[in-house]
Amino acid sequence: MKKIIGLTLGNCVHVAGTMNYLNLAEKEGYITEFTGIGISIEELIKIIEDKKPDIVGLSYRLSPEPLNNILKNLKENIDAYGHLKNIVWLFGGTEPTALVAEKYNIFDKIFYGTEDIDEVIAYIKGWGDLEEEIYPNSLVERINSKYPYPILRHHLGLTSKKRTIEAIEKIADSKVLDIISIAPDQNAQEFFFDQENMDEGLDGAGGVPIRNEKDLRDLYNAAQRGNYPLLRSYSGTKNILRFAQVLQDTINNAWCAVPLFWYSELDKRGPRTLREAIIENQQVMAWHGKRNIPVEVNDPHHWSLRDAHDAIGVAAAYLAAYNAKKMGVGNYIAQFMFNVPAHISAENDLGKMLAKIELIESLRDKNFNIYRQARAGLASFPTDLYQAKGQLAASAYLAMAIKPHIYHVVGFCEAHHAAEAEDVIESCKIVRGIINNDFLGHIDLTKDANVQKRKEELMVEAKIILDGIKSLNEGTEDPLSDPGTLVRAVKLGILDAPHLKGNPVAKGKLKTRMVQSALFAYDETNSRIIPEKERIETILGDVCINR
Repeated sequence: MKKIIGLTLGNCVHVAGTMNYLNLAEKEGYITEFTGIGISIEELIKIIEDKKPDIVGLSYRLSPEPLNNILKNLKENIDAYGHLKNIVWLFGGTEPTALVAEKYNIFDKIFYGTEDIDEVIAYIKGWGDLEEEIYPNSLVERINSKYPYPILRHHLGLTSKKRTIEAIEKIADSKVLDIISIAPDQNAQEFFFDQENMDEGLDGAGGVPIRNEKDLRDLYNAAQRGNYPLLRSYSGTKNILRFAQVLQDTINNAWCAVPLFWYSELDKRGPRTLREAIIENQQVMAWHGKRNIPVEVNDPHHWSLRDAHDAIGVAAAYLAAYNAKKMGVGNYIAQFMFNVPAHISAENDLGKMLAKIELIESLRDKNFNIYRQARAGLASFPTDLYQAKGQLAASAYLAMAIKPHIYHVVGFCEAHHAAEAEDVIESCKIVRGIINNDFLGHIDLTKDANVQKRKEELMVEAKIILDGIKSLNEGTEDPLSDPGTLVRAVKLGILDAPHLKGNPVAKGKLKTRMVQSALFAYDETNSRIIPEKERIETILGDVCINR
């Protein structure tokens, strides 16, 4: 392994950039050492003789004029001692000091302070200057090219194709985003294949009005510039298997996001019965799995967004991953939506996510890879745009504790207005700033005692829910993936949510309440939390009585 030493020159004490570079290099397998601040050239030569590095990184971020004498001295020493010419010399500073460094022809690479993190990582990985051909065109390759630095995703869908194309071009040229999630309007999501049923007055509602395959190809072509962001799209709410083929043929869909229970009579976002939806959603998972296209099953936050308590959210996360694996998915995207509900505390939120991770990742094997995707919950964003920027940063900082492979940036403006290109770029830059700072070193929040306590509580309760579903088995080989059993779990209320009240396919009787900044099943009559064991035993007891 190659050894890198890093230091600051002269009387410069600004070490953040040097430390960040060494941290990134260490994660790529280099042996790294920070050897000090304000080092003279004479001291530097002694350090090199002692440490024998392959690469020397020098930093200077003060006024540029004194740097001339420092680098003149360094060049004289390199010329005098031949073995110093075998070292790879790097320089990092401000643009004025980097321009001084250029004059001496010492450095193999100069960082001007304006580089994007992608360019720095690319150099460390040995790719040299970042060129078009090194931007991977598949999700897993792009993750692997940057991890542990997460790739960024943001959704985009303006009210016309023309505006959306212009926005894609601006975002691609900015090089701040790896994946653009195209949001088709509701007409396209439901009536792409039977457009005679569209209400033209709703064109552009909720996203870009996509009406044919050419529209999708035009969006894809708009992204073939800058850092060549990958594209993906919502799966739609009807005819989703046919739409999957269209997305693959037109935008090379980076991954499929599909629910297990939803886009059905359960949420009234489509005409499918709950059983039909589960069966078709499973078929969509299998279709993508057969083609080695990654799949995200986004049920956990669907339940939580309807005020299902935390334990149901954790159980749903396992069910989603379990069904994806059962359907032959090889690369699974597990999404972790923080701030749901909006007033959950950071420690309870992180504990919930860790419970999900531990259960989901128990399914990992050589044929089932799991990639973590984190995001903030939309409802947590205030309409005040300055406060919203703070929320975006705070949520991203907390989410970095789970070491995500993908960070789904939610535009800070979304509670106020749909994100335009400029909003997307600014939001991504805020998150990149948080991630860059995190790479300088962070407190491991996952080790907090309260976080761990909540994780353990939720794992126990989620397993009670899953065991309750299994107990409904009436001769099926695998109740956790059996559509009939899953439908029954919803009808009986093992899986339930307050927002489902009055829904004929669901129980709709669950009451939940925030208690000490976590969400629990709640007995309003007696003002108490209902333990999950009691809740499930009551439901199953009623089943036995009614048989």
